[in-house]
Amino acid sequence: MRVEVLATEQLAAHGAAIIANSLRTAIAARGRATVAFSGGATARALLDALARTDVAWGAVEVLQVDERVAPDGHPDRNLTTLQQHLLDRVPLPADQVHPMPVTEPDLAAAAQRYADVLRRLAGCHPRLDLVHLGLGSDGHTASLTPGSALLDHPVGPVDVTEPYRGRRRMTLTLPVLSHARELLWLVRGAAKAPVVRRLVDGDTSIPAGRLPTAHARLLLDSAAAHDLSLETIPEEP
Repeated sequence: MRVEVLATEQLAAHGAAIIANSLRTAIAARGRATVAFSGGATARALLDALARTDVAWGAVEVLQVDERVAPDGHPDRNLTTLQQHLLDRVPLPADQVHPMPVTEPDLAAAAQRYADVLRRLAGCHPRLDLVHLGLGSDGHTASLTPGSALLDHPVGPVDVTEPYRGRRRMTLTLPVLSHARELLWLVRGAAKAPVVRRLVDGDTSIPAGRLPTAHARLLLDSAAAHDLSLETIPEEP
């Protein structure tokens, strides 16, 4: 895993530059790019920065990593953040935006339909070009939480969780996340420092620690990196 520690005010712009470069590389290689975004407070600044970055949006397919089961437009929805901070500000064709269908009455069937979208866009064993992830203080990433049955027994590429912090969620599962060409974590704040240390140490008892590190980048502000030492941070290849 490549670990970078930046000033808080540089985190979003650097993350946006990495995403933009990944999308350009994918477009050059395969004619289009696939990217999946997470939600959370850190995502807002990232998406704002990405909206100001030069990207050939006409060749990009945008998906979601996870989503809370809530009505359209609800502030709890990751899609609401994605729309306000990115989608409404870039020339991305509407049919290239793929929201998770969490308002459907049959969530299990809706998850399977989203898995079909993934396969259509990213192959039979879906391989997304870049997946943006957050990191919870309990070690969760996407909506894969400690103790979740989905960690060891996913039904497919997309599944629906039990309630977590008051809401069920739809999420990409470990096989899809693990198969992505690039994983990008953005983490900030002192509250995340202990779990950042566990992630960097390869602690597989937390969900985030179950993901491969070969194609992963972890961007931290100094507060989130507080518990890391120079010896802990892996050298860049």
